[in-house]
Amino acid sequence: MTIHQAHELQAGSREVCLAIGVFDGVHLGHQQIIRQTIADARKHDGIAVVVTFDRHPNAIVAPDRVPPLIYSLPQKVRTIESLDTDALLLLQFDQAFSQQTGEAFIRHLVRDLGTIQSICVGADFVFGHQRSGNVALLQKLGAEMNFTVHGIAAVALDGQVVSSTRVREAIRAGDLDAASQMLGRTYSLAARIVQGDRLGRQLGFPTANLDTTGFVLPPNGVYAARATVGGQSHQAVVNLGYRPTLQPATPQLRVEVHLLDFNEEVYGAEMEVTFAVRLRAEMKFASVVALREQIGRDVAAARKIMGPSPDAV
Repeated sequence: MTIHQAHELQAGSREVCLAIGVFDGVHLGHQQIIRQTIADARKHDGIAVVVTFDRHPNAIVAPDRVPPLIYSLPQKVRTIESLDTDALLLLQFDQAFSQQTGEAFIRHLVRDLGTIQSICVGADFVFGHQRSGNVALLQKLGAEMNFTVHGIAAVALDGQVVSSTRVREAIRAGDLDAASQMLGRTYSLAARIVQGDRLGRQLGFPTANLDTTGFVLPPNGVYAARATVGGQSHQAVVNLGYRPTLQPATPQLRVEVHLLDFNEEVYGAEMEVTFAVRLRAEMKFASVVALREQIGRDVAAARKIMGPSPDAV
């Protein structure tokens, strides 16, 4: 259940256990915070609620320092809901919200949610106007309002702390196995399909163009992949790059997905892409004909690597 205002929860006499965070990627560290909240709720017959935001707070408070996102908002919501929480409180982080002090934020949650049993955050989590909230403030308020505070230490993997920053670095470097290990699930890119210039169709390989503005991306190149859209999974070839052979007047980084054995219009839908193998680097070909021939070879290689489609009859 996703709610957008705390009072919508209507907890009644049941105690509420909160996990609060940005949770981009919902990696192993985030999962530990959320699982502690679920454990608290089950122990006290309470309600496990994850509190997160509809955008990265820096988008409002420090627009020049917004990190590239690992997950789209729908992808983040789906992942949190898959962890067996009772509710997700998805708050709109706007200019007015950003002006709240950390203390005011917590007092408003307590007022609107009812009896808070526990609040769980990362040990280094800061929140509220001018980063006025932290674990020490939560502990002070917890002593006053009778809730427990968990400041969860970071999770380590291979001797290094798991963080959204490290996940981004692994994706950028093309180490998608490492990214997947830190995420606790296979890395995938989910984004909305937008209208392109239809050059792929002219080449004989129509593509779905993904709006990946603001996302961290793997290295440029051509990938064999699995793409899910409309609940259906398809073999795919993904081109990530600037299309140097076509020499656009204003080169733009594009993520173009050619779905094998599929030719329907899916503009506006969300597509989730799981990268399997990087087939080759981005290349400039001598002609469009040479490009078309190489794409044909890429498709054949992807078919061989990916095997039969799970939706094939």
